[in-house]
Formats: sequence, structure tokens, C-alpha cells
Amino acid sequence: MKGKRVFITGGNSGIGLVAASELAKQGAEIVLACKPSKKTDLAVSFLNSTSSVPVINLDVDLASLESVRNLAARFLEKYDSLDVLINNAGIFPPKQRFTLDGFEMQFGVNHLSHFLLTNLLMDCLEKTAPSRVITVSSMLHKKGEIAFDSFRGYEKYNSSVAYNNSKLCNVLFALELASRKVGSGVTSNVLHPGAVSTDIVRDLPWVVRKIIGMMFMSPEKGAKTTVMLASDPSMEKETGNYYDQTKLDECSPLGHDEELRKSLWDQSAELVNL
Repeated sequence: MKGKRVFITGGNSGIGLVAASELAKQGAEIVLACKPSKKTDLAVSFLNSTSSVPVINLDVDLASLESVRNLAARFLEKYDSLDVLINNAGIFPPKQRFTLDGFEMQFGVNHLSHFLLTNLLMDCLEKTAPSRVITVSSMLHKKGEIAFDSFRGYEKYNSSVAYNNSKLCNVLFALELASRKVGSGVTSNVLHPGAVSTDIVRDLPWVVRKIIGMMFMSPEKGAKTTVMLASDPSMEKETGNYYDQTKLDECSPLGHDEELRKSLWDQSAELVNL
């Protein structure tokens, strides 16, 4: 990964931090996109303790489309190449919340912010090709559906249903992107990292967090698929695939519904004013 630049959302904890660390050890230049916080400062310090190339964070609030636009603008102002974009950040709020633009929080952060960011950086990715877009989803996407009337909020909110639906959005987006970019040198793949104990459960009761920590795998194991897709030379031309814990796997049948993928893409583009 020497000479390669990797841009990763939510790289200040969990899978994202481990993936950033492993890629930095391989010589990659790491750029994080995280909220400014003590946790982010510590992550940057930790990464810089082992990275041969300085690691920086570009501040962003993924619950604000304006902030995402500013993030892309600052990245493009500072850099003229991007080898790997990792759409990693995700949230799982137990109660219904809304983004600054009025979208249901999980749809807005887990899907819409990454849809916008990827599109804003696409010219740079194409110029740098061969380049890779990696989107972190979940096997729970297989329980999801695309409820177009829920994007501005659910009448009866269930955090798990909203999460599953947002993760299905990730899969549809990643596969549609792969289809649209055939021949461009930009690949797009999506993954399930495994059942990983990460900071995404920070808003859940402490007892639940404790149980999850005991039952789920470590972020170190969970980051393996992300690192593989970002760095494995044999993956350079692989695109439009879903991976489950480093293995090629079948996504939900909905992932192959081209009409559904196009509908989500078109509506997402309209919602973010692309």
C-alpha cells in the first residue's frame, strides 16, 4: 500500500480504526473523516505512532449534508488523488432521531452521507484509477427492505428495522455503483464484517453492551474483510461483490433487483441535490 491514499469515514474506533491501523502499517497514507472529539484525537495519535506517513482527520458531521459537502471540498482542495474510499461509519440509535436535513438518522448517516461523499469524490477516484470504493454493510441487510416513505422518519420506530433497512441501502448503493462504473477503473464492493463488538452500540444500555462485548468478535477480526478489499492485489478488478468475513457470498436477492437499485439511487440523488 506504499504510495496509496486511503480515506475512511468513522476511522476513530472499532473496525475503522483497526483497518486504518493495518493499512497504515502496509505503508498507506490514511485520511480519517470523523467528528472532532477526544476519541478522534487519540485515534490520530495512535495511528501516527506506527504510520510512516502522517495521518490526519478531516472533521465531519455525517448527520449534515452541508458538512459532507464541506468535507469533500476540503479533501479535494488538499489532495489530487484517492486510491481507496472506505464508507465505514455507522450508527444504531435506540430511539428515533433525525439528521440536520430532516432524514431518519440511520438512513441519513449510514447511507445518504456516504452516497453523497462517494459521488462528490468520484472524479478524483476515476482520475486515480485503478481505485476502490468499499462499503461496510451487515448481514442484517438480508432482513431489510427499502421503505421509501420512511426516509423522513418512521411512524412506529424500531431501531433494528431502521438499521437493517439502512444496511440494505448500503448493499444496493454499492452494487449499483459497481454497475455504473464498469470500465472506469473504479471498483465497488460491499461487506459484512462479522458480528463485531464496536462503538456502534454506545447508545444501548450498559448491560446490553456488556453482553455484546462477550458474544461478539473483536474489531481486529472484524476489520479483516475491509483490509483485504482495500489492499489485496488480486482484488484490483473485483467489483459488484458482497463479502462475508473475507469470503465471497450472496447478498439479499433485493441486491440484484436493478429497478430497486436504480430507484434508490435516483431518489438519493434527488434528496442530496446531486
